[in-house]
Amino acid sequence: MNRHIPMAGVMLLALSAAAAGASIEFTTDPFEGTTVRNTPGRQVVGGELFIAFHTATETFVFDRAVFGVNQIHLARGPINAVPSSRVNVVVLQTTDNDANPLTPFGAGNAADLLASQITDSGPGFFIYFNSNLNLARLVYSTDLGDNTADLKILARMLNLTGQAGIDALPTFSASNFTIADPSAVPEPSGFLMMSAGIAALLALSATRRRFRV
Repeated sequence: MNRHIPMAGVMLLALSAAAAGASIEFTTDPFEGTTVRNTPGRQVVGGELFIAFHTATETFVFDRAVFGVNQIHLARGPINAVPSSRVNVVVLQTTDNDANPLTPFGAGNAADLLASQITDSGPGFFIYFNSNLNLARLVYSTDLGDNTADLKILARMLNLTGQAGIDALPTFSASNFTIADPSAVPEPSGFLMMSAGIAALLALSATRRRFRV
């Protein structure tokens, strides 16, 4: 009978993971292996992940030490709704910078719009809709308030395409972005979940021992 106890633990851990939702983690220097940081002017680095992202269940997780961002301050909407300060994550719902649908709207164009609006200096992230690729992308900027800041495309969201992709932009929320500190202790909720699982396993084990006496 004891051979069933590990399976109970596995099931508890699986339920914990399901409750927490899926995460897509970024933990390495986005410009590693390049000379971007030593090259004057804006550099835009591709090589992004190709993913599907579901705003109802999934989260982007960024390493605090790698990206230099301590907590999430989200703004969402068209460019004129983006505040000038205290923002480091933007879901940009503006999809054109020159009122000409025939010209491309890329990461640099989106970054320029943000730099024209944001007055604070500091690194951050933004999601925008790329008109050439016809999908949403996640981008890291070394300084959202600087129109010469370097950019790294972190991910393209293959399921957020066309008008449906544009319509999905308002569904992003602060819960879709998390700053992680690998050296930090687990969250209290994590301890509670682990404690509950351990307590359940101990109780189950003790009950089975009593039955066998």
